[in-house]
Amino acid sequence: MTTHIKSNKQLKIAALLLGAVSFQSSADVILHAFNWRYDDVASKAQEIAELGYKKVLVSPAYKSTGDAWWSRYQPQDLRVIDNPLGDTNDFKAMVQALKAQGVETYADIVFNHMANEQWKRADLNYPGSEILADYAADINYYNDITLFGDVKDGLFGAGDFHGTYDQGGPKCISNYNDVGDVQYNRLCGAAPDPGLPDLDPNNWVITQQKAYLNALKQIGVTGFRVDAAKHMTNYHINAVFDANIKKDTHVFGEIITTGGSGSGDYDNFLVPYLAQTGHSAYDFPLFAQIRGAFSFGGSMSQLVDPAAYGQALAGNKAITFSVTHDIPLNDGFRYQIMDATDEKLANAYVLGRDGGVPLVYSDNNESGDNRWNDLYRREDIKGMLKFHNATQGSSMQVLSHNSCILLFKREHKGVVGINKCGTGQDIWVDTQADNLWWHRNYRDTLSNDVQNISSQWHKFYLPARTARMWLME
Repeated sequence: MTTHIKSNKQLKIAALLLGAVSFQSSADVILHAFNWRYDDVASKAQEIAELGYKKVLVSPAYKSTGDAWWSRYQPQDLRVIDNPLGDTNDFKAMVQALKAQGVETYADIVFNHMANEQWKRADLNYPGSEILADYAADINYYNDITLFGDVKDGLFGAGDFHGTYDQGGPKCISNYNDVGDVQYNRLCGAAPDPGLPDLDPNNWVITQQKAYLNALKQIGVTGFRVDAAKHMTNYHINAVFDANIKKDTHVFGEIITTGGSGSGDYDNFLVPYLAQTGHSAYDFPLFAQIRGAFSFGGSMSQLVDPAAYGQALAGNKAITFSVTHDIPLNDGFRYQIMDATDEKLANAYVLGRDGGVPLVYSDNNESGDNRWNDLYRREDIKGMLKFHNATQGSSMQVLSHNSCILLFKREHKGVVGINKCGTGQDIWVDTQADNLWWHRNYRDTLSNDVQNISSQWHKFYLPARTARMWLME
């Protein structure tokens, strides 16, 4: 429709304008401590800081039950933190342990829905009579871990959800290209799954969700990841994340897209989100470019400046990555898992480039692939963090590129080279024109290779299927 196309153009302009006024996080690396217990994070606070992480994103903190990782994304009550990862006191201790090491805590937020509990009860009362009875049986403990409100009463009822039975019953999303369908109906599994009850952003819901965020901020949380933001209206998001909540806080949303400019999900969901909220978002457009560049027949030249043609978000709006938790853990996204070596090379690109806030995912092998368990302290990641932190804030200039290689520098401070192909390549660089310093060692943070530049023309060698991150000493 013509009016729809016009509105998207207006939104893109607005997104650029908003970038100048919304809260901007520095490019400090975020460790996504996926499904880690709070006391595990606390016990590793010093190690996390020494590795170079400045922020830790932890899994959703509220009342939830069940040992499976996905149970953390099915909230039963926002008023208490009580789940297999720990309780409110454990959460507070974790935040303080990280803060003592100069590391901030980010919280994963689920505001689109509540837990799918129709298998055990038909009503939409949360947390439900069973949990309220548990509270009553140990009221002193639950009062101690209450974030806000009164746990003697319920939190949400039937009138707080979309598609209640007096409106013809709840509906599952059937068309993921239809904005209204995606934002007003339920996320469901295979039939006859009734899906996750979809919250309506009425005044009561908004008030409770804001109280929850304020309580987390009081504890010391400084950032929020908005899960399933694609499934929430921007009205809902803005009503909750008002100016007070967003003050000195980094907010970013999960809007999964198949690509950048030209793809329907980018134009219909991600562009309006960026324009209307001013928040940051996962850079799925860049991720699509990375996967394309490393694919058979793809070219590393695709990664020279993808934002210039709408295939990456602006640096001040982007959360960059090589993998997110949904990719290995959800069957529908596993096709996006990169070859293990390609993923290592992609990490060098994400942590070596200028632009975006890098996120490093590390789990407890929930997927069974044994790829990301303890990845946060893997030797190559350590070297990449060292390079990233040493060059943060330095501009980036591409020195050479072709279908196999990408070579770029971060001012005079460092040089990154990535070779995705099966044979080594020599790259000659005019060090005088490109302002690389002479008679200084540039040492690779990923190996023992040292380059000492002593003439105008210098040869950088990139072995097959390898990344180099040379940092000036």
